[in-house]
Amino acid sequence: MDIRDVAADSKVRQAPYIEPDRTKLQPMRTNMPPNTSIQDDGATSWLTGLHAGGGARYLQIAERIEHAIADGTLVPGDRLPPQRRIAALLGVDLTTVTRALSEARRRHLIEARGALGTFVAAPRVELAQRVDFSMNVPPPPDGVDFDDLLRRGVSQVLLRADASLLMTYQLGGGSHSDRAAGVMWLAPMLGPIEPPRLMVCPGAQAALAALILSLTQPGDAIVTEPLAYPGIRLAAEQLGRRVIAVDVDADGMRPDALAEACQTHNARLVYLNPTTQNPTTWTMPESRRHEIVATAARHGVLIIEDDPYWLLTPDAPPPLARLAPDRVCYISTMSKCLSPGLRTAFVVRPASVAEDAILGALRAFALMSAPLTTAVTTQWIHDGAAETLLGGIRREADARQAIARQLLSSVGQAPPSGIHLWYTLPSYWTSQALANAARAEELRVTPSEAFEVGPHRVNAIRISLGGATDRLLLASGLRRLADLLARRPDSIREIVV
Repeated sequence: MDIRDVAADSKVRQAPYIEPDRTKLQPMRTNMPPNTSIQDDGATSWLTGLHAGGGARYLQIAERIEHAIADGTLVPGDRLPPQRRIAALLGVDLTTVTRALSEARRRHLIEARGALGTFVAAPRVELAQRVDFSMNVPPPPDGVDFDDLLRRGVSQVLLRADASLLMTYQLGGGSHSDRAAGVMWLAPMLGPIEPPRLMVCPGAQAALAALILSLTQPGDAIVTEPLAYPGIRLAAEQLGRRVIAVDVDADGMRPDALAEACQTHNARLVYLNPTTQNPTTWTMPESRRHEIVATAARHGVLIIEDDPYWLLTPDAPPPLARLAPDRVCYISTMSKCLSPGLRTAFVVRPASVAEDAILGALRAFALMSAPLTTAVTTQWIHDGAAETLLGGIRREADARQAIARQLLSSVGQAPPSGIHLWYTLPSYWTSQALANAARAEELRVTPSEAFEVGPHRVNAIRISLGGATDRLLLASGLRRLADLLARRPDSIREIVV
């Protein structure tokens, strides 16, 4: 039964609310006069209206409590309004509020104090544990019960598919249904796609390695920007290819520098991550995209467009692959916008590139995508669950970016729903020294050295916002990181052992 269908005639008896004698209560905030309640000082602003597409109502209420604590609207010791008052403000039944407060207690956000009421709990010890800002993963979705979504997805797959087929070898590239799902998912980015041009691969890194292996020879040059996703350098080095960095300007890779690299190094491939680039969060404008594909065409080189963040970037320009489908191999992974556990990436190839060549290279290290997780991905796309999950991740990323802007100074121009930040360090820190000091503080960040290609050097760190399990842990970790950034390394040496 949906909790929203539980009406006021429920047979569950509710104990009558007895308003405590306020003259005997201590003030809830040190800066509030005696006898002032949280209802009276306007702090019920966190009790905003619920929305139909935001998931179960009780979860929305619990999340509003969590959000208010994370941004400081509610602080430990604040008393929540009575349950009936919350129900009246939000227009829900009392049972929904009771369930919401039970969920909030399960998350250790609040505590009941008998007749005195329900109060915001003090932070638990876990908030001082390690916070991993080094792994770029999407955050838990806001307003979406992911466990329930996964259970329903697997259940639907098992109802519609032969379980034995999900546990055996399958042909690479994806089934007809998998490819149809990929066409649906990529439509906002690329428009209509012929299904034979699309392949399903076990993650973006595997797809990237397969493209390098099939489209280049040992010793060939691959052109990138000076700061690039580490996976391109790792794959190229393991496969005996060279990675050449070319100059950039405010719009990204310079067309003249690309042309020079093609002539000087006889480059075969160009690697770009042009939308919410990892690590800088910068997005290449459409005009520069046209210039880059025109330059690549003149010099007969193909482009690998690694595009994991397009769906998380409002008003993103059209991908390079949409501007020049005959020149670009396009990779879109579900790992950055839905879940790394799906291990599913879609690859769209130009008509001139043979599918067998890519799949043959892929089989050298990954025979196929995992059938069960690929089937869940396909099911979610077809039934709309993937879009629901994406919406929750966008909302959560939005909220986390706001928390980061509030707690960290000098945050760059990251998109509202991006999942990472690029933070330029003060002169007294080097990126590696900061990363080492952060580790001693039970924090993990990624130094700029991990992204540097060639001699180009910068002094920055990437801060990934999705790894913290909730906003409270995120805010705690960012406060500790802000404190560390404000201290000079000399003061750290005395306490680091």
